[in-house]
Amino acid sequence: MIHLKNRELMGPNSQNATAIVCAYNEKKTIAGILETLVKCNELDEIIVVNDGSTDGTSKILGEFNVYDKLRIVELPENRGKGFAMAEGITNAKNNLLVFIDADLTNFKIEYIQQLIQPLLEEKANMVIGQPTENIIDYRLNPFISLAGERALYRNDVLTLVEQMRETRFGVETLINLHYKAKNMKTLFISLWGLTHPIKIKKYSFEKAVCEYLLAAKQITRTMAVNYMLVVLSIRNIFLK
Repeated sequence: MIHLKNRELMGPNSQNATAIVCAYNEKKTIAGILETLVKCNELDEIIVVNDGSTDGTSKILGEFNVYDKLRIVELPENRGKGFAMAEGITNAKNNLLVFIDADLTNFKIEYIQQLIQPLLEEKANMVIGQPTENIIDYRLNPFISLAGERALYRNDVLTLVEQMRETRFGVETLINLHYKAKNMKTLFISLWGLTHPIKIKKYSFEKAVCEYLLAAKQITRTMAVNYMLVVLSIRNIFLK
């Protein structure tokens, strides 16, 4: 059974959604993401959390200040993805939230629609979108549950905000565990044509390896700190 609750929106229109983009040194791709988002009618608010970028991302964001529905949250130093996502959730005016990574290419408006539609139709509590254009075949990708493209309801994750601030790259793991522990339904969809670069394409080989190891450490720590969510998630799997 799909467990649905807390559907009252904070905004005046039940169709209104807030897009949250967390960016750290993404000057090569952030403009393309925002150019698409500002054209999306389903979004009446776009929050960009600039997580202490030092590469010129801030200058590019400044060029988008002409759009009334776009808000920029500037963090003076890099605090990590979990902290940035928590800031986005805290500042959002709508209950329906869509998280979009800042380093995507070939991003299209239709992806927003595909992410939020199952929520509006009450087919799921959270929708996670998997980019199909990766080095790992999207059908075999073991990391699909960690994809950053996801839609959910703000009311369902408000209790997680303070925990999220400490997770850094473990934030998606925390959110997934929360939904499993609460027995809320997650729907996985394919975002055809969307590309999410692997770290080896963004950094040198040595730095990419370090980034992967750091992410693994942060994910493992998140699971250890939130061990009760892990226990409840396992329990719910066996009770199905």
